[in-house]
Amino acid sequence: MVDQRDFDIVIVGGGAIGSAAASLLAKITKTAKGSNQQLKIALIESQLPPVFQANTVDPRVAAITEKTRLIFEQIGVWHHIADKRACAYSAMNVWDAEGTGRITFNSQQVQQPNLGHIIENSVLVSTLIEHVQQQPNIEIFCPANIAHYDVQNDGVILTLDNNIKLSAQLLIAADGANSAVREQFQFATKQWDYGQHAIVTTITTENPNQLAAWQRFMPTGPLAFLPLNNMGDDHCCSIVWSQDTQEAERLMALDDQQFCEQLSKASEYCLGEVLKIQKRFLIPLRQSHATDYVMPRVALIGDAAHSIHPLAGQGANLGFSDGQVLAQEIANAYTRDVDLGDLTVLKRYQRRRKPENLATMAAMEGFKRLFGSQNSTLRLLRNYGLSAINGLGAIKNKLIKQAMGL
Repeated sequence: MVDQRDFDIVIVGGGAIGSAAASLLAKITKTAKGSNQQLKIALIESQLPPVFQANTVDPRVAAITEKTRLIFEQIGVWHHIADKRACAYSAMNVWDAEGTGRITFNSQQVQQPNLGHIIENSVLVSTLIEHVQQQPNIEIFCPANIAHYDVQNDGVILTLDNNIKLSAQLLIAADGANSAVREQFQFATKQWDYGQHAIVTTITTENPNQLAAWQRFMPTGPLAFLPLNNMGDDHCCSIVWSQDTQEAERLMALDDQQFCEQLSKASEYCLGEVLKIQKRFLIPLRQSHATDYVMPRVALIGDAAHSIHPLAGQGANLGFSDGQVLAQEIANAYTRDVDLGDLTVLKRYQRRRKPENLATMAAMEGFKRLFGSQNSTLRLLRNYGLSAINGLGAIKNKLIKQAMGL
């Protein structure tokens, strides 16, 4: 006997983006025949979720904007995230390694308590999954993989590797930059490899982080120090150090003391000496963008639709906004009894999200090329530009608000 379970929506990918999207969709309600009805949602994830450990700092972090924090408020998880661990930062210091150009952003300039929060991946995912588990209209299949896909005119049927079949009107892919769903349905993508890797780790510095983010632009890529609050210790930062692949591999081969010395020098001792580091991770840097985010019965969100250079830490924020907008369009369709997998519904989501995602990707690519150029004229102009904007309060304040998503 076939075990087939019927849902309205199936989401593939139970990371932060997929779990947040599931939580937003679970809140949608319509009144029919005198009673309230909600969507039935399945969430499929191949790996068990990370467990938050108070005495261990996750090296993978996200710089969450105020716009994204409000999404967490909407879901109802922000206070749980903050209770675990979230570091609000109130300033950002950016400077050019090849000159004197410097700009400083401060939350007080726009009458805000902070610019955003640095939050560990394990905090985000564990909190969102805990919330999903409490929702009566979401069923989680984990660990599970999809063995077979079958798209029909009236829906999609997925066969899991344990032979359970799931049917739904809509399949949402939130399964990351190497999306199996995107490949299965042959979404066209534009991709390019930067020939670079990012070194990610957690460090302890001689001086306190001042609740500020520090970013130095070098010709080979940016070095970012992102403040963490590790059980009250403000000498802790997460770093993302982008380097050409050969140089990144050389740095990874150094012992901890040698690496700390190189990192201290590269940061121009902005927080004094780097005293200790945790385990280092090496991540290849690629950028990709799906030509379309949707087709009948299928929608891509987050890194499945677009992945960008981590230069400004905007990738996660774009993904959370994808989930929010898609949920809004699905809510409109659901309350009007429109087929959730209809291409007209899904294209409205694409029209709303694609311009912002492309604009952010173009800006990151422009920054990468600008600060990577050795042209003396460009170097002079970018240094002048940074210093000039730093003195123009109105323009700088607009940039701060845009970065916060306000």
